[in-house]
Amino acid sequence: MGVKIAIAADHAGFDFKTAIKQFLTEKGFELIDFGAHSSDSVDYPDVTHPLANEVLSGNSTLGILICGSGNGVCMTANKHQGIRAALCWNKDLGELARLHNDANVLCLPARFIDLATAKAICEVFLNTAFEGGRHANRVHKINC
Repeated sequence: MGVKIAIAADHAGFDFKTAIKQFLTEKGFELIDFGAHSSDSVDYPDVTHPLANEVLSGNSTLGILICGSGNGVCMTANKHQGIRAALCWNKDLGELARLHNDANVLCLPARFIDLATAKAICEVFLNTAFEGGRHANRVHKINC
């Protein structure tokens, strides 16, 4: 596959991030890890901003962010013009975020879903293309 994916998590998402990295590497994705690198407390903006910049630069195609609720990383990532971060807790939301909203960053709530669900969401998110069509005009209106 050779697709580069940026990934980051705070301390609450560290274990999920570690397992998801292995899972996606086995699927052929290349991962760039922006931390955290342990379960020691870290402020989620400190890992989110570098990941958002990586996706905006085009060096990574998509990003995955993980924190306890998914909300902190999602709100932080969406402060960046051009980032469309989506908080997803099931496969359908992961698919629709790409299909209809052209989301470029997936946010996962580690404290509210299990690891199998997180992996399934990642897989569908990374393998779904933006549908375009009637959705393209809407997506172009997102940035302020």
